[in-house]
Amino acid sequence: MGTCASSAQYTNKSGNQSWQSTVSIVKLDGNLQQLKKPIKAWHVLSQNPNCFICCSESMYVGSPMLPIPPNDELQLGHIYFIMPLCKSRLSLSLQDLCGFAIKANAALASSKANYSISKSKSSSQRSFRTHPTLSNVSLGYSH
Repeated sequence: MGTCASSAQYTNKSGNQSWQSTVSIVKLDGNLQQLKKPIKAWHVLSQNPNCFICCSESMYVGSPMLPIPPNDELQLGHIYFIMPLCKSRLSLSLQDLCGFAIKANAALASSKANYSISKSKSSSQRSFRTHPTLSNVSLGYSH
């Protein structure tokens, strides 16, 4: 997926907008977990045995998914995927990356819909945007 960014936009009654990044984690079942603070990868891995975490920004065609070390912090503004350990050595195809982009987009859209429904009586509205970009690597060109 090369580069992919996620952010949340809040609008209050006075019309002021502020941007707040989150740590976005797409789970095996396609659900999205969002955290407002950075967190160590091992916290997430402790709830997902036999899995690893990879960052969307380090996923490229022809390369294996790089596991985030357990002691590394998951960063705000990044999208992460929880994956089964058996997939940690497989090289990614363009089709795989497109599937991950679709899965992330669906999770973010679902989260947006669920948030809007649950907060419909409040004064804030939340929307999400993803910005995937293709690199020369994902297009099959070498650097």
